[in-house]
Amino acid sequence: MTITITAFERSPDGGRGLARDTRVRWALEEVGQPYEVQLVSFRAMKEPAHLRLHPFGQIPTYDEDGLVLFETGAIVLHIAQHYAGLLPDDADARSRAVTWMFAALNTMEPPVLELANAKLLEGDKPWSQERLPLVEDRVRARLKPLSARLGRADWLDGEFSAGDLMMVSVLLRLKSSGLLDGYPNLAAYLARGEARPAYKRAFDAQLAVNTGKQPT
Repeated sequence: MTITITAFERSPDGGRGLARDTRVRWALEEVGQPYEVQLVSFRAMKEPAHLRLHPFGQIPTYDEDGLVLFETGAIVLHIAQHYAGLLPDDADARSRAVTWMFAALNTMEPPVLELANAKLLEGDKPWSQERLPLVEDRVRARLKPLSARLGRADWLDGEFSAGDLMMVSVLLRLKSSGLLDGYPNLAAYLARGEARPAYKRAFDAQLAVNTGKQPT
């Protein structure tokens, strides 16, 4: 069995772990599955060969002996369902973990990405400074109930799961925003995710692509 994923030849974030291939790398590291990485340029992402893998011309894609998947949620769910380590054995707990995966992608990530776009793509617009506080408030409106639900627990529902992997991956985009300062338990939650050996391996591998320095 051979698993091949695609990743940016040069990531827009310079290898800070924000590119979505990091999520897939992390999942594969958590379950102990080896994988190969095919690096794709921005130009190649829009060419027919890559569009056959991802119809929207993005990364990552996942190819497991001819099974081709795209969208990180679908890929991580496939990995979690087929390899031990990311979903609990109990059926109800598994369903709750999947629920948290969807919550990360559908409830948390949209306002977080809106904030990123407001800063990176709209920062030079005359209305940007007036709009930014509104966007930040939308993020806080998601962080507050998430913080309340997490409470003093280490993870969202018992042991670490694919739900935590996806939620931490989303929260990483807020790391430098200052918004997590008001939610110490979420900041600590994010730090626990980053401290996992599997995450460190995934991060180092993605960083190496952008810096040319091989992981130690």
